[in-house]
Amino acid sequence: MQNVLILGANGQISKWVVKALANEQNISQTLLLRDPRKLTGNEPANAKVVIGNVLDKKLLKSAMAGQDIVYANLTGEDLDRQAQSVIAAMQATGVRRLVFVLALGIYDEVPGKFGEWNNAIIGEDLKPFRRAADAIESSGLDYTILRPAWLTDEDEVDYELTDRDEPFKGTVVSRNSVADLIVKVIDSPARHVAANLGVNKAHTDGDKPYFM
Repeated sequence: MQNVLILGANGQISKWVVKALANEQNISQTLLLRDPRKLTGNEPANAKVVIGNVLDKKLLKSAMAGQDIVYANLTGEDLDRQAQSVIAAMQATGVRRLVFVLALGIYDEVPGKFGEWNNAIIGEDLKPFRRAADAIESSGLDYTILRPAWLTDEDEVDYELTDRDEPFKGTVVSRNSVADLIVKVIDSPARHVAANLGVNKAHTDGDKPYFM
């Protein structure tokens, strides 16, 4: 049995992950979310729910105990503090495997006019994402950082990857595609250890996402 803790379990990517893991008999999911009003009543049989905030150190350590892998899909101005709280709880409980979703553009790795547009739109918001990435990379944990392109709700799995030091490709990717990659890592935790990956749909280069 593999125990998976999902932080930010009501997020739009997380919902795809929870759904994909629902029928895996060797998976036990723990879903941490802030707002109990977001519960649907249709949570999978292999999932238990914890209501709380990752900045609640006592609650997070309790939820972390006995987990094999942590998948975090968090956001906010204090994302760096949230990441540090997750790292501290993992170190305290001996959990080593972490998958953390951040954002494109934190390394000025997005080239051309799309990079300029992306930085103008969300550049300031990316600062805590970069600090979170730096904390994760220096944590000593077995991490995988994902930096998706602008997200769509297309029901498709179609993506390619770029490394941390490579120019980012494309402009968009579906949430379902990012979830597919996360599920692959959960199912095979040795995959993409110490990797920091851009995630995009191939052949979507442009000056900005098609829906903007």
